[in-house]
Amino acid sequence: MARFLFALVFVMGGFLFCSPSFGQELGAILGQVDENAFRMYRAIGAGIAVIGAGYGIGKIGAAACESIARQPEVAGKVQTAGIIFAALIEGAAFVGIFLCLIL
Repeated sequence: MARFLFALVFVMGGFLFCSPSFGQELGAILGQVDENAFRMYRAIGAGIAVIGAGYGIGKIGAAACESIARQPEVAGKVQTAGIIFAALIEGAAFVGIFLCLIL
């Protein structure tokens, strides 16, 4: 549970660096602020999303290897579950990158 909360906070931290509002121009929200600063924050948010995804997939791979080493007879089930979880993490990372760079 603690790992899930850590991952959730880590991913949500990436969303904080995304565009500050979805329907207004940046200047209307925070006054006349440099657009390059917001580009930098978006890039940092995208980087955090990628780092979080890499961390999550690495933990899945390590846990899968350990469980297969302990019980080789369940290797197929563990591999299938690991691929599904990795795909879900990559999907969340793509959403984070999309929100940071496009919006």
